[in-house]
Amino acid sequence: MRSVRPAAVTGMFYPGGTVALTAMVDGLLAEARDALGDVGDGGPPVALIAPHAGFVYSGPTAALAYVRLEPWREAIRRVVVAGPAHRVPVRGMVLSSASAFATPLGEVPVDVAANEALAAAGRAWVDDLAHAQEHSVEVQLPFLQRVLAPGWTFVPVVAGAASAEQVADALEPLWGAPGTLVVLSSDLSHYLDLARARRIDAVTADAIQRRAWEEIGSDQACGVVPVRGGLELARRHGQHVRLLDLRTSGDTAGDPHRVVGYGSFEIR
Repeated sequence: MRSVRPAAVTGMFYPGGTVALTAMVDGLLAEARDALGDVGDGGPPVALIAPHAGFVYSGPTAALAYVRLEPWREAIRRVVVAGPAHRVPVRGMVLSSASAFATPLGEVPVDVAANEALAAAGRAWVDDLAHAQEHSVEVQLPFLQRVLAPGWTFVPVVAGAASAEQVADALEPLWGAPGTLVVLSSDLSHYLDLARARRIDAVTADAIQRRAWEEIGSDQACGVVPVRGGLELARRHGQHVRLLDLRTSGDTAGDPHRVVGYGSFEIR
């Protein structure tokens, strides 16, 4: 029986109306396009690391990752979005039983076959409660909806208590698969003053670029579980991590005395 997971944070993390959301995302992508550098050779990135805060805060950083997908908008047919659990305690990797996820821009169909394969292999299991109010996966969808050609599917994953190796083993069948992109959803430091946040985030960004996931603590990245797993996979496959943007909410729309850090990276 078909079911749709409704948008949970529309009107809070991003505009609730179709026209307003389209205008905001397209505006962020246009600004990122103006700053775009070399997108690399040989095809799309294997994975992105992108933030998941309100668009007025982290949208510019997220856009600098997503705009890099535009040359391959037709080639990317499936996206795995792995984010941390903020609302419900989770152990391991959990999936959704929904057939699609909705945003004001429309419905994104879930790759049911990939879901079933992950569950059958014992690598993840269904927990709809964990997905019901979780924003870390949802906020990535409007960017993907505006960047990719229609018809792509996705695999929503919420990652809780799990080792880097466990996450990497779970995502291994999908990592680098033809037409597949993995998005690792994470913000960086939380609620520090601007100067301290910049220092800590610079250390975290350096560790991410070196794939040194052992050096990244939960106080440095709220999505540390999926990020560690992705870096373990990058290490296994000899892939490189490139920093695309690093800033804080104090640089965009927030109080400089209590900021959240954001970074975007690509893995090739």
